[in-house]
Amino acid sequence: ANGHRVMTVAPRYDQYKDAWDTGVAIEVKVGYITEKVRFFHCYKRGVDRVFIDHPMFLEKVWGKTGSKIYGPTTGTDYDDNQLRFSMLCQAALEAPTILNLNSCEYFSGPYGEDVVFIANDWHTALLPCYLKSMYKSKGMYETAKVAYCIHNIAYQGRFSFSDFSLLNLPDAFRSSFDFIDG
Repeated sequence: ANGHRVMTVAPRYDQYKDAWDTGVAIEVKVGYITEKVRFFHCYKRGVDRVFIDHPMFLEKVWGKTGSKIYGPTTGTDYDDNQLRFSMLCQAALEAPTILNLNSCEYFSGPYGEDVVFIANDWHTALLPCYLKSMYKSKGMYETAKVAYCIHNIAYQGRFSFSDFSLLNLPDAFRSSFDFIDG
């Protein structure tokens, strides 16, 4: 409403009837393997809505009313959550520069690198880490900023430190994830 171009990026958990396949696919490193993700898109209420498509997201959904997208039961995480959300964060960082979106009469083409990322909860907490280690260190997204919001502090996405190497972050980031639960 204030004239800003806005994009949301979310996993494609279900078919999202209005979203169309952009035909754009990329490869991201997830753990020790490389996975291909596709981008779906729709334009609603002035917002480019982008969905990251990969079987790791869809296989966790059991219908629209019985979704168990974070764990098999409340309070329990799926073993691959850190990998799924690593994939989401990496794809979200690619979206502004590779998607040629012409949804609106005022804007067209890719968003570019001069953006503000708003990361929400632990699911996107790796985004600023990847931004710093994979992009800014190579001279990309030099002016990009991140705002990090916590919606629900009860869910923190805690995983074993033995899984840290699966995140493909430099060892210097390891201490950023230390947390002593009182």
